[in-house]
Amino acid sequence: MSMSIFRTLRIGAVVALIAFFAGSNAGAATGELSGIDKANIDPTCKACDDFYQYAVGGWIKSHPIPASSAVTGTFNALADRNQDVLHAILTEASTAMNLAPGSSRQKIADFYASCMDTAAIDAAGARPIAHRLAMVATISDVKTLARPLAALSAEGVGALFSYNGGADSHDANHVILQLRQGGLGLPDRDYYLKDDDRSKGIRAGYLAHVTQMFALLGDAPDVAAKNATTVLALETTLAQNQLSRVAQRDPAATDHKMTLAQVQALAPSFDWATFFATNKIPADGPINVAQPDFFRALSAWLATANVADIRTYLRWQTVHNAAPYLSKPFDDANFAFYTKTLNGTPEQLPRWQRCVRVTDMNLGDALGQLYVARTFPPSAKAEMLDLVKNVKQTLRDDFSTLDWMSPQTRQRAIEKLDAFQLKIGYPDTWRTYGGLDITRASYAANVMTSARYRFAEGLSRIGKTVDRARWGMTPPTVNAYYSPNVNEIVFPAGILQPPFFNKDADMAVNYGGIGAVIGHESTHGFDDEGRKYGPDGNLSDLWAPEDVAKFTTRADCVVKQYDALSPMPGVQENGKLVEGEAIADLGGVAIAYKAFQKWQAAHPRLVIDGFTPEQRFFMGFAQVWASNQRPEYIALMAKTNVHAYAKFRVNATVSNMETFAKAFDCPLLAAMVRPPATRCQIW
Repeated sequence: MSMSIFRTLRIGAVVALIAFFAGSNAGAATGELSGIDKANIDPTCKACDDFYQYAVGGWIKSHPIPASSAVTGTFNALADRNQDVLHAILTEASTAMNLAPGSSRQKIADFYASCMDTAAIDAAGARPIAHRLAMVATISDVKTLARPLAALSAEGVGALFSYNGGADSHDANHVILQLRQGGLGLPDRDYYLKDDDRSKGIRAGYLAHVTQMFALLGDAPDVAAKNATTVLALETTLAQNQLSRVAQRDPAATDHKMTLAQVQALAPSFDWATFFATNKIPADGPINVAQPDFFRALSAWLATANVADIRTYLRWQTVHNAAPYLSKPFDDANFAFYTKTLNGTPEQLPRWQRCVRVTDMNLGDALGQLYVARTFPPSAKAEMLDLVKNVKQTLRDDFSTLDWMSPQTRQRAIEKLDAFQLKIGYPDTWRTYGGLDITRASYAANVMTSARYRFAEGLSRIGKTVDRARWGMTPPTVNAYYSPNVNEIVFPAGILQPPFFNKDADMAVNYGGIGAVIGHESTHGFDDEGRKYGPDGNLSDLWAPEDVAKFTTRADCVVKQYDALSPMPGVQENGKLVEGEAIADLGGVAIAYKAFQKWQAAHPRLVIDGFTPEQRFFMGFAQVWASNQRPEYIALMAKTNVHAYAKFRVNATVSNMETFAKAFDCPLLAAMVRPPATRCQIW
C-alpha cells in the first residue's frame, strides 16, 4: 500500500483481514483466561513435527472457506466482527431523520445509502462515466493527450502511469511530486511477460474480460475483440519496461529527483507542463521520477502511437476503474475476472459488506470516529502503550548485545529507535471532509467525487511540510504498519482485539499475538529497506560498511530459506520479494519473546490448560495466522505479495528459534528444529 505522504507503508499482516479464537478456556486452578481454544489444536500432530498444523490444524479443519471469499482466517473473522459494528453504525445513520447537512453522519449515511440503492445504480447503467468517455473522445493526437489524461487521473483512473505527493527521500519533512510506473490492468508485470501455463491462461481470461467490457459499452462483438487485443498489446509494452517488485524494494532504485525541464527532456513526447497545470501541480519544485526507464520508453511509444489505440486504451481504463460502482452487468463482469478468476472466489460478498468497505475507504475518519467510540476505550490504549514500551525497550536492549553490530552502528540504530513516532488506535485529530459533497442521488458520483476530493487534497500538500499526524489506515483496519519516511509505527484500533490483544487474557498469549506484531513493525525500521533511512526519515545509510555486510549475510540466510519453500505444486516463494517481511516476522517474535520473559520475571509462573507460559507465547503467535486459502489466491499472492504463505510465517520463523525448541522440548533432529549451522538469526 502506498499513501500520498509516505514512500512506503510496511504492512504487518498477510492481508488486511483476521479471526477471534474464543479465549474461554480458563485454567481450573487459576481462573486465568487462556486466550487459546484447545479445539483449534490438531491432537494427531506433534508441535515439533509441524507446529502450524499442531497449533491451528483443528481450526483449519473446522473452518471451510466461504463461497464469497478467497481466504478465511483469523484476520477475516476479526475484520468481519469490525464490519458488523460498522454496519450497525451505517444502518442507524442511513435510517435516521434530520441529519445535519454537511455533517460526518450525513456523509456516511448518504454514501452508504447510495451504495445500497441497486435500483438506481442499475437504472443509470454507464451514464455516470459518460463525461469520462467524452473526454477520451476529444483526444486528436498525442499533443492533446495531457489535459484529458490529467482530468481522468484526478478521478482515480490510473492510465499510463501513476503519481501523487510523497515525502522527499532526502528531505522527509517536505512533500514533492512522485511519478511512478503504472497503467496495467493485470496485478503485476509478470502476467504479461511470463509464458507458463497459468500466466497464459490468465492473459486469455483477461482478453475475454476486456472484450466483454467493451461490448457493455456498446461496441460490436468484432470491434470489442479488436479493441481488447489493442489494450493487451499496449499494456504488454508498458509491462516490458517496468521494474519488478523485487527491484522496487531497493529505495535507491526508485530515487531520481528531477526538475520539470529534466522530466520533459526524459519523456519529450508528453506535454508535462499542461498535465501539471491542469491538476494545479506546482511546476517549480523537485519531482521524483521513480522509474526513469519506464517514462523514457513510454515517451518513445507515444512518439509513434496510433491515436485511436490511445483512445481505446483510455476507454478501457475508464470503465475498468468504474466497473464496481456501475450497474450489475459491469459489476458482475468485473467480479468474474478480478475476484473469481484471479482469486478463485465463487460468489460476490453480500451487498452490505461491500458498501461498508467502500464507505470506510472513502470516509474512514468520519466512520472511524464512531467505531472507536463503540469499541476502543481509553484504557485499552493505555494498556497497549505499556506493551509497546516494553517491546521497544527490549529491542533497544537487544541492540546493545548484538555481536555483529559495531558501536557506531549500534548507536545510530538506538537513535533511530528512540525517534520512533507511535500511533495507537486512532488519530488525535479527526478529518471532517469539509467541502466534500455527498448525496443519495448517485453511488458512482459519490465515489468519483470522493476520489477527486482525495486527489486534490493529496496534491495540495506538494511543496508543503509533511503532516506527521496523518494516518495511512482507517481505525477499523485489521493491520499495522511502519513508515520509513515518517519513522513511525502505527496500530489501528481494529487490530487491537482478540486474538491479537485481549486485556482480560493471559499475557503470554498477548505477547505472542500483538507483541509479535509490535516487534514486527519495530524491526521493519532496521530490515533490508528500513535500515537505509535515518531517524528523520531521510534516505541515508548510516550503518558502517562492515555491519551492512554482516547484516546482508544474515538476511541472505532468510532469503535462501524462503526460496526453498513451496505452498503448493507449481508455486514457489520468492525469497527476495518476502525478505523484509520474513526478517520482520523472525525479529518480531524474537524480540516479543524477550519482552515477555521480562514481564514473566515479575509475575507468577502459571501452567494454564496444560501449557507453560513459553508454550502459550508460541501458541499465541501461531493462532493469529490460522488460514485456509484457495489455490488461485495462493498463486496470486506468491507473485505479488511481500508476505509469505501463512504457514511459512509460523513454521519458518520458529524453526530458527532455540527458545521454541526448548519450550516444546523438541529433539535436535525434529522437523521444526533447524541445525544450528543453518539457523537464521538477526535480532
